[in-house]
Amino acid sequence: MSELRELAMSSKAWPFEEARRVLKRYAKGAPEKGYVLFQTGYGPSGLPHIGTFGEVARTTMVRRAFEAISDIPTKLICFSDDMDGFRKVPGNVPMQEELKEDLNLPLTKVRDPFGTHEGFAQHNNARLCEFLDSFGFEYEFASATDYYTSGRFDEMLLVALERFDKIMEIMLPTLGEERRATYSPFLPVSPKTGHVLQVPTLERNIAAGTIVYEEPDGERMEVPVTGGHVKLQWKPDWALRWAALGVDYEMSGKDLIDSVTQSTKICRALGQRPPESLSYELFNDEQGQKISKSKGNGLSMEEWLTYAAPESLSYFMYQKPKTAKRLYFDVIPKAVDEYHQQLRAFPDQELKAQLNNPVYHVHGGDVPESNLVVPFSMLLNLASVASAHDKTALWGFIQRYAPEASPETHPDLDAAAGYAVRYYEDFVAPAKTYRLPTEPEREALEDLRGRLSAWEGGLDAEALQSEVFAAGRERFDPLRGWFTALYEVLLGASQGPRFGGFIALYGVDETVALIDRALAGELAA
Repeated sequence: MSELRELAMSSKAWPFEEARRVLKRYAKGAPEKGYVLFQTGYGPSGLPHIGTFGEVARTTMVRRAFEAISDIPTKLICFSDDMDGFRKVPGNVPMQEELKEDLNLPLTKVRDPFGTHEGFAQHNNARLCEFLDSFGFEYEFASATDYYTSGRFDEMLLVALERFDKIMEIMLPTLGEERRATYSPFLPVSPKTGHVLQVPTLERNIAAGTIVYEEPDGERMEVPVTGGHVKLQWKPDWALRWAALGVDYEMSGKDLIDSVTQSTKICRALGQRPPESLSYELFNDEQGQKISKSKGNGLSMEEWLTYAAPESLSYFMYQKPKTAKRLYFDVIPKAVDEYHQQLRAFPDQELKAQLNNPVYHVHGGDVPESNLVVPFSMLLNLASVASAHDKTALWGFIQRYAPEASPETHPDLDAAAGYAVRYYEDFVAPAKTYRLPTEPEREALEDLRGRLSAWEGGLDAEALQSEVFAAGRERFDPLRGWFTALYEVLLGASQGPRFGGFIALYGVDETVALIDRALAGELAA
């Protein structure tokens, strides 16, 4: 056994812990299907979003961890539930009135309001694949419509028909009285209207593989359960997929814990082993409220990528998936800087520590170098003080601080400078509030100004930090009050960077001039 595999088998990193659970399924040998199957699900009644990214990114982390501890081949399927009935017109698409005519049709039969594809689901499926491809995910796309109509599910659908009563015994106790009266795991697709009907199953013919139901107009119809003539209700459908495909691992949000429980029971009733699962916590907004697409609170995928690179989002997704996290704009700078801190630490770490480093899992073991020689939070403060509206304004400061850096040699830094300017304009500038210093703060600022005016130590961030400490040490206890004063008086913010590093980046003479402006009351004015 290689050293990497040996250490991975005991690593506390959650993707390795999950991967070891999957490996236990095949302690006696590889699966008959020849590979371990990971799955993520997607509902194409809307466009892919940040939760879609998180689920695929995290599942990919577990898949890569599994590949590090096992030679069994793997596959990731991204499954689209595109045969579901179209129950509600989304409020954010065109052709609202026309789409009402398509209610209850399978999503693949609903017209495409954007006019680019054969149907609404096909349009959203294409967007999903473009979305996943743009991040370089390796996956196989799967369509419920294709799987039902091609016969991929036929064998297991016949088993479900045979074990109808067992499925009903699992599902009925979970339903309200009204729903129980009409519930059936089978949803026939009407030969008359094409609608996906939620109607009771009146008769079953196991030998013929058919069910009998009543159309809304009262006519009794007999249809096969195979070949795409029916689909299953959500929880039986999930179980069918697991059973028919041999899914080994699928994670889902905490809000689906009950669905996982019922689908697991149904999968066993179908005679198959359910997959290993992980229930991850959902995101909250800044106030700690659950993020809702309809409310529009929280942070969208597009918004994150407006202000930071996708790797920082993957890093954020890696962190403690079973712990609720607040997802709002203020988490972006922290995630970017932490991601690059971990990148910088990685080359000097021993292998055991590398396997526990989030960036190992973000990059599937192929970890790049960081060339972000200036932290993102520092770039934000630089943009703020310089009132920069273009990243070229920041490069003048950056190249004095790091002469070897250029947009060509440090593309991550160049991109981060652009993100920082955008973030500053949208979030920092509108909230900037300067104040006048108190008398003790004025004394400390004058002391710091004198020290910097006499400074001959170059752009040594640590040495400059010592001067900042010295100016405040005798006047502030605790010293935190001195740094709060620097941020509020000089930067117009409640928190900020390590100040010696900021001086080294912004410039000693420029910082003296900034202090002069603050002492003269110009900033607060």
